Amino acid sequence: MKTLKDKVAVVTGAAGGIGRALVQAFTAQGMQVVMAGINAERLTIAADEFRKKGSDVFVIETDVSRADQVAALAEKTIARYGAVHLLCNNAGVSYNSRSSWETPLAGWEWVLGVNLMGVVHGIHAFLPRMLEQEGAAHIINTASTSGLVMNSYAVPYGVSKHAVVALSESLHLELESCKANVGVSVLCPGPVDTEIVDSSYRNLPREVLPPGRSDEASLLEEAYRHYLRQGLSPDVVADQVLSAVKEKRFYILTHDYREAIETRMHNLLEEKNPEPSPPNPKLMEILESMLGS
Repeated sequence: MKTLKDKVAVVTGAAGGIGRALVQAFTAQGMQVVMAGINAERLTIAADEFRKKGSDVFVIETDVSRADQVAALAEKTIARYGAVHLLCNNAGVSYNSRSSWETPLAGWEWVLGVNLMGVVHGIHAFLPRMLEQEGAAHIINTASTSGLVMNSYAVPYGVSKHAVVALSESLHLELESCKANVGVSVLCPGPVDTEIVDSSYRNLPREVLPPGRSDEASLLEEAYRHYLRQGLSPDVVADQVLSAVKEKRFYILTHDYREAIETRMHNLLEEKNPEPSPPNPKLMEILESMLGS
């Protein structure tokens, strides 16, 4: 997709963070954008700001964990614009707990329902239409560097993102094998200045109660908030996505995690036991500062 002007994009998780930055980048290219998300109020506020700049955006409240709502998102998009050229399965949540076995099953179901099944629902609802229409199209699935290197914290999140990477790789091979005019990219961001921790709490369903956490876990979460504030701007990530779409490039890695990825691959090839990634220097510095104060 070399030219995006007058094309149609759909972005889930569009009210803030990377999703909102994608909307900004796409509208700046002259695209018409459907903004989907679970919080109608925040979506509307964001959309009004884009409309004041003369952008063509359309808001559809959508819970991506619900297949029927994503199907409705596709139907409403086609009814309004007649086509979908760029689909960003971007909605995501985090869920912190002490360990995988202490994480309530409802928490597992919520994280997998949004982060993984949200992508599956997007593919099911939109890809058949994208294959039938004329011209090139592209799908962006948002995973994470946590989908490339596993850690022993936020395990449900990491598991869901590993699955998104695997699904995206398989989808790429499927589309290549049938010579489809639809490209795929998987976005694996490192630390980005977003409110994913707070937005996850804000959107947490009532039936999904967060587990009790130790003081250490609470301290780590607060340190992680500070860490993200020092992360990459979402606008920079959106520019990287634009480049990948135009180049039809699959992997979008916002940070250099080669050492950690190489260690994991080496362990796999040598049949060695998994080992933890080295502590992040910035995060450790923030933690030490908090402990010192």
